[in-house]
Amino acid sequence: MNHLQKTSWEAVRSTFQQIWGYEDFRPPQGEIVHCLLAKQDALIIMPTGGGKSICFQLPALLQRGLTLVVSPLVALMENQVQELRQRHLSAGLLHGELSSQQRRVTLQALERQKLRLLYLSPETLLSPPVWERLSQPELIINGIILDEAHCLVQWGDTFRPAYRRLGAVRPALLKSKPPGTKITLAAFTATADPSAQKTIQETLQLQQPEVFRLNPYRNNLHPKVRIVWTPQGRKQQVLKFIQQKSRAAGLVYVRTRRDSENIATWLSQKGYITAAYHAGLSAEERRIVEAKWLGGKMPFVVCTSAFGMGINKPNCRWVIHLHPPLLLSEYVQEIGRGGRDGKPAEALTLISEPTGWLDPEDKQRQTFFEDKLRSQQLSAQQLVKKLPKQGEVSEVLRKFPDAAIAFSLLHGSGQLQWLDPFHYQIVEGKKKQQSNQLHAAKQMRQYLLSKGCRWQFLLTAFGFGKEAENWRCGHCDNCCR
Repeated sequence: MNHLQKTSWEAVRSTFQQIWGYEDFRPPQGEIVHCLLAKQDALIIMPTGGGKSICFQLPALLQRGLTLVVSPLVALMENQVQELRQRHLSAGLLHGELSSQQRRVTLQALERQKLRLLYLSPETLLSPPVWERLSQPELIINGIILDEAHCLVQWGDTFRPAYRRLGAVRPALLKSKPPGTKITLAAFTATADPSAQKTIQETLQLQQPEVFRLNPYRNNLHPKVRIVWTPQGRKQQVLKFIQQKSRAAGLVYVRTRRDSENIATWLSQKGYITAAYHAGLSAEERRIVEAKWLGGKMPFVVCTSAFGMGINKPNCRWVIHLHPPLLLSEYVQEIGRGGRDGKPAEALTLISEPTGWLDPEDKQRQTFFEDKLRSQQLSAQQLVKKLPKQGEVSEVLRKFPDAAIAFSLLHGSGQLQWLDPFHYQIVEGKKKQQSNQLHAAKQMRQYLLSKGCRWQFLLTAFGFGKEAENWRCGHCDNCCR
């Protein structure tokens, strides 16, 4: 291992042992820490529960200056910062739900260079008051970490268009810093297939990144898919499954806020202690539900995809999908909440029979998703004719409120480039069809109806085809048949 400037490897390990109490790193944690301390860009794909956050938190704490952690969900930021503060480490967070007093305290700590880690969403990072402070020449920024980087691919084109502007952040910050400044950029995720890896690298403009890839296989996680014939039958299956679990901790995943409220109410009426969890709840309401589940006072939560990322309950024994997710990456993220302690966990997904005659819900959801995607792409192509060829984002958004999504779709199809995070230029070039999401949705359908080993399918889909050759996990529903 190369000699690390200023920080000997012994000192790195000793700090790791003092803060986290582990004897040594798990492969490839040590290599990732070394890579980030050596100021190299990186793309890291490690399974859920694989200890990703330590890999960027440790280098941040060992260096003078600030590391920015761009994170998709408030719950995820709050959980990580809470854990760091409990260990008396200098971490802060900024998001839209903070009171003005909390926000002011964090911004002051940032100005005084008191923080080692600052967690924030892409939207907050690009907000004028935050950007202005980050651009101060005297503020030392060591690195930018994109946590849960699959969200760039999953949400960046239509739901969270600010993700598409992140590649312009580092060059813009470097312009405001002293000559010779280096800012490392690293992306971490548990789920990125080869096409998503390419999108992440290109969008973030990673420079000769070191790539660390571990396959998502978990030998203690048992995936099953079961066909249900009617909406009533679906609910009965959930009830039967939960009854068999006798208070073991679990999660019921649904796709909409309304479903989470309805199913939680129905199960409460059946005598179960549970609650709905979705992005529409206030921060305080979400914290209460999380605390009850983590503390064992509530055996399970009925949740949307807003629950899970970064919420670590090692003894979650089961995950049931009342409705299948639309994308394979969502599915792997969500089943990955189960069995993080290495002990067996079940992951059951309920699906309508393929024709959709008796229960068209799954089919309708799929069609709605695909139609919406196509119509957004069409709108972007129509809007490109009206947009100024070059411009400032906020000015254009005032005139064309739909332009944010159009910008991200045009960037994805190679028709737009970011001059900096706030200015764009439309480029005349070949239009490549943006079909990442549609391909991923098709893969999800194939997975649910597959007759082969489920883990073999997942490994192949996420780019581990060689390892998956002649693979039989022996513990999914298809192997057990």
